[in-house]
Amino acid sequence: MHTHFKYHIMKKKLLLATLLLGFSAGAFAQVPKLTVGLKTGINIAKLNTDWASSDNRLGYQAGVWARIGAAGFYVQPEAYIGSKGGEIKSSEGSAKVDFTTLDVPILLGNKFGVDKLNVHFMAGPIISFILNDDFKSNLQNVTAVNDYKNQTIGGQAGAGVDIGNMSLDVRYERGLSNISKSSQYDQKPSLWHISIGYKLF
Repeated sequence: MHTHFKYHIMKKKLLLATLLLGFSAGAFAQVPKLTVGLKTGINIAKLNTDWASSDNRLGYQAGVWARIGAAGFYVQPEAYIGSKGGEIKSSEGSAKVDFTTLDVPILLGNKFGVDKLNVHFMAGPIISFILNDDFKSNLQNVTAVNDYKNQTIGGQAGAGVDIGNMSLDVRYERGLSNISKSSQYDQKPSLWHISIGYKLF
């Protein structure tokens, strides 16, 4: 009886140790991982207005990104220099606008697969700081159309793939605030991003 009791206690201890080991391994597996990289790409942008039509302008982007997360979920902050703008056409004439911006998106994402081969999705807000604007216009009887703010707020959403150390993304960005100081000439940028990134570590 005594031997049986000892065996029963030992069996419980072994089971408890196995469970603790399993929990520890699971917790260790969920330690957030940090990835940092460089990125570059192109933008296909336009200005959305309710007083004129708009054509696309081709731009660029180049900067850095980081990704921290576990269990497939992650936060991805970025900072990059980019260009965006558009060509405005109305009965009063036309104007070409190019902005140079410092863009800072904070994206939440989910990925399916392993680090070196996965499909990922992301979305989140972006703030764009306008570093320079280039406005060329022959608009008639239009004033203050090129009086622009120093920053705007928008949103991004997209998807991509990671293959080895390379990351390819396609995103859509929509301006949520008027980039013009004039409420009469409401202008909200929208653009498609196509970018390629390289993971440094």
